Amino acid sequence: MRITRYAATLGAAGLVLTGCASEAGQQAEQAASAAPEVAQDAEFPAGTTMAELAEAGSITVGTKFDQPGFGLANPQGVPEGFDVEVAKIIAGELGIAPEEIEWTETVSANRESFIQNGDVDIVVATYTINDARKQLIDFAGPYYEAGQDIMVATGNPLAIEGPDDLAGKRVCSVEGSTPAQNIRDNYPEAQLTLFDVYSKCADALRNGQVDAVTTDNVILTGLVQGGQGAFELVGNPFTEEPYGIGLTKGDDEFRAFINDTLEQAYEDGTWAEAWDRTAGAITGTEAPEPPMVDRY
Repeated sequence: MRITRYAATLGAAGLVLTGCASEAGQQAEQAASAAPEVAQDAEFPAGTTMAELAEAGSITVGTKFDQPGFGLANPQGVPEGFDVEVAKIIAGELGIAPEEIEWTETVSANRESFIQNGDVDIVVATYTINDARKQLIDFAGPYYEAGQDIMVATGNPLAIEGPDDLAGKRVCSVEGSTPAQNIRDNYPEAQLTLFDVYSKCADALRNGQVDAVTTDNVILTGLVQGGQGAFELVGNPFTEEPYGIGLTKGDDEFRAFINDTLEQAYEDGTWAEAWDRTAGAITGTEAPEPPMVDRY
């Protein structure tokens, strides 16, 4: 197994996410005991991405390393979470065992470039499907649907109840993210501060440098859980964010294969089991109804 960290984030995530250490350890034990099945003697048409990956016996996956429940590096630096388990399911269908996956840390701003440059084979990283991104890459899925929400200091001292209350407030999000663009486009009176990772936004909220943090509700829930009582979720989602798996544009066969794999995981319960032992364990929620894949 090879792990590549995004250098700019080192030293930041640990400041706010220490409260998730026990959850991360539990996730590691559960994931190890419930690793997805690995296809034996997997065969694919010659010349396809599936055949190339299966023959190589490894796959490089871009994922987040600072998001509890979806992609959070454990004390050994190995990412854990729902996105990680979804990637393992895909790798398993290719005949690739979890220990042969090469994990590369991605942040919101570099996901497209990592795919286009061939730094990764797929990106599974709370990656919202939208038309602008489809101009650069392709998506399989969606495999989960989130919604943009707001995180504030415990007690909500500024009485922020929704996005309209962000006018004149210092609001933090991350570069290259859909939530940041939504604030720019639809709530321009908010004073937007951007970092490369959400853990830095959480630190800024904790230190009083910003008034609120906005991103997808499941990401914020993880930050609240890891915030040691410093944060709370407004709990008023105001967008729909379908998470997809990013891959090279035009690779229709690989996209169809991933979509088939997702649908199989929905049907046989593997997807729900992955949720229950990762994001569900942190949020305390049962697996939702899986979304319908979009075979555009």
